[in-house]
Amino acid sequence: MTVKEKYQPVLDLGESLKIQNGDVKVEGSLLKIKGTANTPYEKNLIWDKIKEIGGEKPTDIMADIKIADESVFHRHTVRSGETLGKIAKHYYGNAMKYKEIFEANTDILKNPDLIYPDQELIIPNL
Repeated sequence: MTVKEKYQPVLDLGESLKIQNGDVKVEGSLLKIKGTANTPYEKNLIWDKIKEIGGEKPTDIMADIKIADESVFHRHTVRSGETLGKIAKHYYGNAMKYKEIFEANTDILKNPDLIYPDQELIIPNL
């Protein structure tokens, strides 16, 4: 298996996240990837996938992932059945952080218990 084949799930994830300015090169047994993720959350997803495949400190891949918008952690489109607590649990691992999401979105949210599908919420950096 080539190093590119080994890390193909990372490349596929980058494509699905629409990583900008993506570049992939193989130099010997080293895979070099670079690109620009939309948000810190998406950059974390790429790194999590790299570590899932190559371990905590992989030596066969070099990744240079920049971030286009560091003003927010992510932008989330609400899906049916979601609550701010579920969204907070997903992004922060703590449902009680829903308050931070609510506060970052008071321009479109008046009540933390009332969110609707297709609303785009800012997930703030903590």
